[in-house]
Order: sequence, then C-alpha cells, then structure tokens
Amino acid sequence: MKRDADIDTNLSGEESEETAAAEQRSKWYKRFRKGITTSTADKKETPEGLWSKCPECNYICTTTELKENLFVCPKCNYHHRIGSEEYYDIVFDNRTYDELFDNIISKDFLHFTDLKPYQKRLDEIHAKTDLKDSMRVATGKISGNDIVVACMDFEFIGGSLGSVMGEKFSRAVDYCLAHRLPFLVISKSGGARMMESAFSLMQLAKTSGKLSQLSDAKLPYISLLTDPTFGGISASFGMLGDLNIAEPGALIGFAGPRVIKETIKKDLPEGFQRSEFLLEHGFLDFIVDRKILKEKLTQLLLLFKN
Repeated sequence: MKRDADIDTNLSGEESEETAAAEQRSKWYKRFRKGITTSTADKKETPEGLWSKCPECNYICTTTELKENLFVCPKCNYHHRIGSEEYYDIVFDNRTYDELFDNIISKDFLHFTDLKPYQKRLDEIHAKTDLKDSMRVATGKISGNDIVVACMDFEFIGGSLGSVMGEKFSRAVDYCLAHRLPFLVISKSGGARMMESAFSLMQLAKTSGKLSQLSDAKLPYISLLTDPTFGGISASFGMLGDLNIAEPGALIGFAGPRVIKETIKKDLPEGFQRSEFLLEHGFLDFIVDRKILKEKLTQLLLLFKN
C-alpha cells in the first residue's frame, strides 16, 4: 500500500511539473504588447496603421519605414498621398513653422443639401480631422530662406476649392507682398467645391488676380502639383507658377481620364495626364522626387534671389 501511495505521489508531482511547464510555455509565447498575441482566446486585431501596402506594386512595409522614406515606396518609388502636416515637416527647417489665417472656417451660407446638409458634412470633417478647411498656410524657412507655403489637404472634401481656400490664398499673397517673400503652393485637389456653387467658381478669378499682383511685385511663385490635381485648381493658380513642377506619377488635368475617354469614345495614350506625360508635352518645367524636394526648392530660391 505504501508503494502504491509513493507511486501516486510521484505521478502527482510529475503532473504538477508538466502543468507548471505548460503554463510557463504559454506565458513565454504570449506577447503583452497591444494588439500582438498568440493566445486564441485573447487574440486582438492588428493595430490600425501598423502596416502599409503600396497600391502600385503591393509592397508591404511598416508605417514607420514608409514615414522614414518620406511616404515614398522603398521598392517602386510610388509617392503616397500625404497632407499639409507631412509636407511641412519635409520642407521647413527643423519642422518649424507658423500657421497663418487658421481662424477662417468654412460655413454653409447657401444652406446646401445633397446626401446630407453641407454644414453637417463640415462639422463631421472638423471633428474627424481638426482641419479648418482644405488649405493650410504657413510661413517658415527652407534652408534658411524665408517663404510662405500654402498646402492642400485632400482629406477635407477632396481638397476642393471653396471660398475659404480662396480667401486664405489671397491673404497669403498679401502677406508675401508685405514681407517680400516667395510663395509656394502645393496642390492636391479634385476641383471646385460644388456645395458653394458660384462662390467656389469665383475663386478661380480671385486667386489668378492675386497672382498678377505677386508678379508685378517681382516675387517668385512656385506651383507644386501632386496626385491628384484636377478641375478648377489646374484651371487657375495650379498652372500659373513662374515654375510649374510636379511629383512623379501625379495625375494632373481638368477633367479626369475616364470622363475624357467616355466623351471622345477613344482610347487615351499610355500615361495620359500623368506628370511624365505633361512634362513631355511642355506643361511642366520639371518633375521632382519627394526625397530631394527640399534640396530642389533651396536651389530655386537661391536662383530667384540672384
């Protein structure tokens, strides 16, 4: 009987050791970092924004790697769409700048309604993005050279041109005139904001007129066209730069390629409306890779100074 008891005790001890070892293995495999675990019961979704997939070549990399490469695909050089904050971090010295006219906010003065009231659409975007409108204006230094930069945010109703963008653009030109500064506009837009009707279309003439004042004062205006730039932007200040430059592969035009193809009932040339196509046909001065954008802008500013 004693021998049987000893055997039972040994077996119980062995079972306890195996249970403890299994628990230890389970703890070793489990990751306590948020969103990463091998336990089926505790499994969570991968944190949003951890990985990025290139829409051009399907290359997958971490968002951190993509950001370090200035949001340019490390494999195929595809330029991902970015907003004003990212561009300002790229071009301004030490990522330091002062935002101008950030107190101007879009308003539904026509009480326009399509699928939803325009004001409700604005309120939702303000809450989601903290953006006041589709353009931000800032002043800072590029390699020690003072400059005013206006950059569009496609996230705000497709970067559309409305009364607030036109007003910010005009005030930016006035600021350049008062301080004798060059002006850079980074365009990314689907065109005029139809919820503002004729008030939106009026901005084409307004912004073009302000640029004539900048020209009369002999202050440089550089237009950087990014993907996509269409409609009223390309029909006004987008193509009126002393230098019109673009990022690689950017879609630029008035009407989109699908609209044109359906209208003329013909196939379009390969690469139609891409920046390389426009450069070949004389619409652009040159194409600049985002990774050397600041370097190129520095060269241009020094050239205009001389």
